[in-house]
Amino acid sequence: MSVWDDLVGQEPVIEQLSAAAGGTGGVAHAWLFTGPPGSGRVAAARAFAAALQCTQTPRGCGHCTSCHQVLQGTHADVEVVRPEGLSFGVKDARSLVLRASSSPSGGRWQVVLFEDADRATEGAANALLKAIEEPPARTVWLLCTPSPEDLLVTIRSRCRLVTLQTPPIAAIADFLVQRDGVDRGTADVVARAAQGHISRARRLAADPAMREVRDGVVAIPRRLTGVSPAVAAAETLVKAAEAERDAQTAELNETETSALRKALGESEKGRMPRGTAGALKDLEARQKSRATRVLRDALDRTLLDLASYYRDLLTLQIGAGGELVNIELGPELRTAAGKGRPEDTLRRLDAIMDCRERLAANVNPQLAFEALTLALRTG
Repeated sequence: MSVWDDLVGQEPVIEQLSAAAGGTGGVAHAWLFTGPPGSGRVAAARAFAAALQCTQTPRGCGHCTSCHQVLQGTHADVEVVRPEGLSFGVKDARSLVLRASSSPSGGRWQVVLFEDADRATEGAANALLKAIEEPPARTVWLLCTPSPEDLLVTIRSRCRLVTLQTPPIAAIADFLVQRDGVDRGTADVVARAAQGHISRARRLAADPAMREVRDGVVAIPRRLTGVSPAVAAAETLVKAAEAERDAQTAELNETETSALRKALGESEKGRMPRGTAGALKDLEARQKSRATRVLRDALDRTLLDLASYYRDLLTLQIGAGGELVNIELGPELRTAAGKGRPEDTLRRLDAIMDCRERLAANVNPQLAFEALTLALRTG
């Protein structure tokens, strides 16, 4: 066992980071971890943080107390930043820079692991830039984004780049079997369905309900036989995403609000002291932003699942010979491929990408999905 065990199909990255943590590759003070969603960029950054704090040789043993604490998220000298909302503002960035400037209390380094650093606003990015340009001697920044272009050029030019690739389907399936004890049949199906997204493959393997939701999404195309079914399908997809949002945020919101009210001095009758309304309003705004992000993520997964159906269809229509993502739908896809034209399938894939762009531009999800399903319909 080592800290690198959760990195699937990333041997060059492991070699690069192991050498740096061991002192042979040099420890830069700012690193940029990039790669497509699900490739494991956060897992790679976390493993590197553990290797930097490891007390054994070679670094990253996975057994010592420091490795265990970093991987569990309890190490005092590893600050993990997870933007919960749609953006990470300048106020948060300045607070983070202040915390990052402190000396390590017991570890070798003061490590800041910033997940989804691309969510930093322009002001926040400028605040981070100065800290990355002139970091304290024992501070290391680990920034994670899908692409280097997601950060200011002035920031990425000061970072050592770590590029992860989409792991092979076979490697993900092997990982699920060996690490999580998933049966081979299920592992093969969910590894393909996740399209290289390791975390999603693990969730699909562990949660039959999530697999049912996905099955419902890829069944949508056969229902789009006219205007009325298309509008109904859009409503179904959006409601499913909203249900996922509510399931993820409702209990957390209640816990956070209760804890804050208690910390602010709530009376036994539920009354709050004067001057506390602002803090509660700020929390409510953060919770609303988080809920919006969760909904957008759920809708985006829905769109990617839909795209996988039409990708399979196009593969069959042009005779590309690639392996199907939705292999269990093989007979249905072959029948549909024989009845349709590649140019129509490409048009539908473009419609899905257009919907993603509309959602990113804050278009009402119901309207965006109605426009999509109408564009996808076959009748």
